[in-house]
Amino acid sequence: MDDTTFGKRNKRGDWAPDGRIETAPVFRLPPRPLEFLKWLPHYFLPWNVIFAASALAYWYLVIPEAAVMQTPGWQWIARLFIVNCIAVFLFYGSFELRLYILRRQGNRFKYNGRFPSEHKSPAFLFNSQNLDGIIRTFSTGVPIWTALEVGMLWAWANGYGPWVSFADHPWYLIAIVLVMPVYHEAHFFMIHRLIHWGPLYRWIHSVHHNSVNPSPWSSLSMHPVEQLLYFSSALIHIVIPSNPILMIYQLHYSGFGAVVGHIGFDKIELGEKAAMDSHAYTHYLHHKFFEVNYGDGLVPFDKWFGTWHDGTKEGEALMQARYEKRKARANAAAGQ
Repeated sequence: MDDTTFGKRNKRGDWAPDGRIETAPVFRLPPRPLEFLKWLPHYFLPWNVIFAASALAYWYLVIPEAAVMQTPGWQWIARLFIVNCIAVFLFYGSFELRLYILRRQGNRFKYNGRFPSEHKSPAFLFNSQNLDGIIRTFSTGVPIWTALEVGMLWAWANGYGPWVSFADHPWYLIAIVLVMPVYHEAHFFMIHRLIHWGPLYRWIHSVHHNSVNPSPWSSLSMHPVEQLLYFSSALIHIVIPSNPILMIYQLHYSGFGAVVGHIGFDKIELGEKAAMDSHAYTHYLHHKFFEVNYGDGLVPFDKWFGTWHDGTKEGEALMQARYEKRKARANAAAGQ
C-alpha cells in the first residue's frame, strides 16, 4: 500500500497520518446520535472482541474447577503462569515478528522511521530495547498479572467477595462488560498522571519512557511498581458485584491491550489494498512528547485537563504554549 495517500513522511523518515485524532463521541455535547452510531463498531472491533474472546477461551479451557482453586497449589498456579507466558509470547511476538523482524511492510505507516533493533542504548538492559522489554515482561510483568489473577480466583472459589453469576444477573453483568473499557481508561489515566509526578517519574515511570520509539515488547516494559498499578484495575471486581470471567477479561484488556498503543504502526497491512487501523497514534504521541495524551481518547480526560494532542500543528502549538507557561512559572519561582 502507498502510505503517502494516508499521511506524510518527513525528512527523517517519520510518518504521520493526515487529519486530526478525534476523541470518542460518547461524551460530546450536544449529543450526535449519527456520529455515535457510526463510531460504535470501533468500540468493539477489533480489539475488545479479541480480548473478550480470549477471556472466554481462558475460562473454559485453562481455569481449573473451583474446588481445585480453594487451596493454593503450585500445579494450577504454575499452569496459569505458563499459559499467560505462552499467550503473551505469541500475541506480542506475532506483531514483533511480522512488523519488526520480517518487516513485511517495511516502514510503511511506521510513525518513527527507524527500527529499535538498529540503535543500541545504555538506557536498556544489555543495550537492547527488545531484550529489556522481554526481560521485564516475563520477569515481573506476567508474574504480577498472574499473582493478581490467582488471588482473585482463590477469593472467588472460597466465596470471598460479592461475586454474582450470569444466570442470576445477566443484564447487570452485560452492562459491566460494556463499561469496562471506560473504567479501564479512567483507571489508566489516573495512575498515569500519578506516575508522571516528578519523583515517581524518575524512580518508576522513566523505565517505560526509555522507549521513545515504542515497539510491541515496550508494552509491559515497566518498573514492577508501575506494572502492579497498571494491572490493579482488575481489583475492582472484588469490590463491586462481578464475575470471575469479567475479572479475566479486565486482565486481558490490560495485558494484551498494552500492545495496542505500542505497535508503532498506524495501519497493519492485510493485503495489497486492505489494512487494519491500529489506533496507536494517540499513545505514540505520548511516548514522543511525554506530557500529552495520558489517556487514549475513549474518555476525553486530556481535553478536560488541557493535555490533549490531536496530532496536528495546532495541537503541537498548544503543547509548546503549555511548555512555555510552565517554564515561565519555574523561572519566576527560581527568581524569588
